[in-house]
Amino acid sequence: MLRIAVVGSGPSGVYTAQSLVEQSAVAEVRVDVLDRLPCPYGLVRYGVAPDHEKIKSLQNNLRSVLEDPRIRFLGHVEVGPGGVPPEVLPRLYHAVVYCVGAKSDRHLGIPGEDLPGSCSATEFVSWYSAHPDCDPGGFVLGARSAVVIGAGNVAVDVARMLARGADELRPTDVPQAALGALAVSRVREVHMAARRGPSQARFTTKELRELGALPGADVTVSHEELLRDPGFVDPSALAAPARRNVEVLRGWVDRPLRPGARRLHLRFHLRPVELVERDGRVGAVRFERTVPDGAGGVLGTGTYEEIEAQLVLRAVGYLGVPPRGLPFDPATGTVPHLAGRVLREGAPAPGEYVAGWIKRGPTGVIGTNRPCAKETVTSLLQDAPLLAGRTVAAEPLDVLRELGLHPVTWQGWLAIERAEAELGHALGRRSVKIPDWDGLLTAALDAD
Repeated sequence: MLRIAVVGSGPSGVYTAQSLVEQSAVAEVRVDVLDRLPCPYGLVRYGVAPDHEKIKSLQNNLRSVLEDPRIRFLGHVEVGPGGVPPEVLPRLYHAVVYCVGAKSDRHLGIPGEDLPGSCSATEFVSWYSAHPDCDPGGFVLGARSAVVIGAGNVAVDVARMLARGADELRPTDVPQAALGALAVSRVREVHMAARRGPSQARFTTKELRELGALPGADVTVSHEELLRDPGFVDPSALAAPARRNVEVLRGWVDRPLRPGARRLHLRFHLRPVELVERDGRVGAVRFERTVPDGAGGVLGTGTYEEIEAQLVLRAVGYLGVPPRGLPFDPATGTVPHLAGRVLREGAPAPGEYVAGWIKRGPTGVIGTNRPCAKETVTSLLQDAPLLAGRTVAAEPLDVLRELGLHPVTWQGWLAIERAEAELGHALGRRSVKIPDWDGLLTAALDAD
């Protein structure tokens, strides 16, 4: 029997496990999918906005993989300090595939970025997704105006969540504390600012269109800012996705505004240069207006503008962090590899593999993880004759428990699901996420 550990239960980890059991010619292969959290699905559970039901439904596909009898989910198992030391894993498994994603985020590197009220979009997403590491307190309390810096789908998600009313989110699984905070939110103005033009934005047309369909918010665009982008003036040379984005934005020029509606301002050619302090916290963002440089970048104009904001969320990209015990390239935020094989001092390390964002960087969509996982699994199975000769523990779960760990099995996860459904029923809502470690573990470990 070939025993393999997959570290991480997000899409890349689940697709890796699926590929292992489907591609393997070994008579018996068993895969343990380990995760630091007691809940599976990674960013599908903790990164997809609660109002995106279609994308969240991908959990059903991931569930079917994790229910395969050759695959075992073991949550609440951290690889590293306080958990299982990475050097122990080779004694438990013939091979380990790290699918740990990109856990951090990029910074702006400007004055005032550390002021209270300035946060990463990752933190805000974790808050409304009930990540147990996040403080469930009122994220938006006291803010009247918010600025989201970035022009990708994450920026669109957080801007949309700020512009939605609580009644619109009540049917979703957003945690009760976040729903309560959004219900009393005073945010009436949301600004999403990009340093480049609309033809270079990274958001998808589907995400963009959703902003224009919000029941309680109106989108505004500056025709003057749009016209700075040559691709907006003449979109004929643009790729189809960018051309569709430009068409949507063109339709929003001079769009009538409804009295009393929130305002969602899409701003372009604004580069943040400073977060301005007022009363001990962020009070405004100072931007420099930019123009295209003709090579895909922008140039500063020396003209500045301040936008009031008591809440600033940066959405300028995820960033990988060094996995404990593995080599790491800080320039790319990835583990050096050759077709998924971890490279140590330039040579492949048999038994150590990577897939997903920690392998290729935070690029692509959820489906991109499938071919990425398949490439890594192909490399691993090519190494199978060498790996199968290793002596490993008969039952890794017993060793994990001997180390003092309390893994959450699939039955424990199902118990969490039941507890969240019961919580939603008690609140007069659908299933509502449990936002804290104690609540998750109480539900899960009682079942185990």
